[in-house]
Amino acid sequence: MERLESWKLALERLRTAQPADWAETGRVVAEIVRMSTDATLRQAAEQALPVLRQALVNDDHSVTQAAQRRLGVVLEVLHGLTAPRFGRRNAMPKKLSSEDRARKMLGLPLAVQLTCDDINQAYRRAAKGMHPDHGGTAQAFIDLAAARDVLIHPGAHKDA
Repeated sequence: MERLESWKLALERLRTAQPADWAETGRVVAEIVRMSTDATLRQAAEQALPVLRQALVNDDHSVTQAAQRRLGVVLEVLHGLTAPRFGRRNAMPKKLSSEDRARKMLGLPLAVQLTCDDINQAYRRAAKGMHPDHGGTAQAFIDLAAARDVLIHPGAHKDA
C-alpha cells in the first residue's frame, strides 16, 4: 500500500509539472509495470508506456494530449486502489425478521407504522398479480396471504 501511495504522489506531481517531464513519468510507469501486483494497474501502465515514450521524442500536441490521458487512466486506477474502504467486504447481508420480509413482499416501507387498512390495501394490490387466476402461482399467493397475516397479527408469529 505504501508503494501505491508513493507512485500516486509521484505521478500527481509529474502530471501537474510544467513543462511535463516525460522521461521521469516513463520511469515511474515502467516501475509500476515491473513491480505492481495488481493486474489492472499493470495493464493500465503497460498501455501508457508506449505513448509516454512517444511523447518524450515527439513534442506534438496530440501526442502530449494522448500521454496526459493515459497518465490519467493510470492515476485513476491508483486512486481506486488507495481509496479507503468502508464496511466489511464479503459480509453476509443482515437477516430480515419475518415482519420485514412480509413488508418487502407486500411492497411496504420498513420503518413506518402501518394500520390494518394500509396492510390490506397493499395485500389487495399485490394479490392482483399473484393470484393463480391471473398468472400467478398458488404458492406465491399463499406466501402473500401469510405475509399479510404476519403484519396484521405480529405477536402470533415467530421469526424464522
